[in-house]
Amino acid sequence: MAQTAPVEARHTSQAYFDLIETGDLHADDRVELLEGVIVAMSPQNPRHASATTRVDTALRQAVAGRAVVRVQLPLITGAYSVPEPDVAVVPGQDSDYDDVHPTAALLVVEIADSSLLQDRLTKAAIYAAAGIPQYWLVNLRDDCVEVFSAPSSGMRSYAERRVARRGERLDVAALPEALVHVDDMLPSGR
Repeated sequence: MAQTAPVEARHTSQAYFDLIETGDLHADDRVELLEGVIVAMSPQNPRHASATTRVDTALRQAVAGRAVVRVQLPLITGAYSVPEPDVAVVPGQDSDYDDVHPTAALLVVEIADSSLLQDRLTKAAIYAAAGIPQYWLVNLRDDCVEVFSAPSSGMRSYAERRVARRGERLDVAALPEALVHVDDMLPSGR
């Protein structure tokens, strides 16, 4: 789990992007900026990769061109955080992000196995602080989806949390009639 670094040691979002521009960080470095700390992302096992593909496919069908679905790409959530969610649904159209990274999302989805605690605690706080209306945590350990909603930016937390299991459907709250089946996001049982 990422810890908050002392203020003087924290990287800003701009400093993080400057490291990319100067070549100190590369596209294949698999890192993200969380609370001012550059954090290595966990390697993807086959179940994580499968779930990412499944979520991407399900959300593209559900939003049907009413928003942009981005997979493992930067989302600027504040002055000190640039996570790369496994899947994010952002407003607008693809061309809106030709020259800038999105700074808002309608829904963020993280796939969690080894990263479960970081995704549940650190990332939930970052996404709530950014005012992202829904955060889905595809929990591969427990074969479910944790649904976080009603963000409180000031409290850096979501007021509502529930667990959705196989056989249930989830609404993308920001997009009426956008429904996703939990089964469509989870890899086959072991």
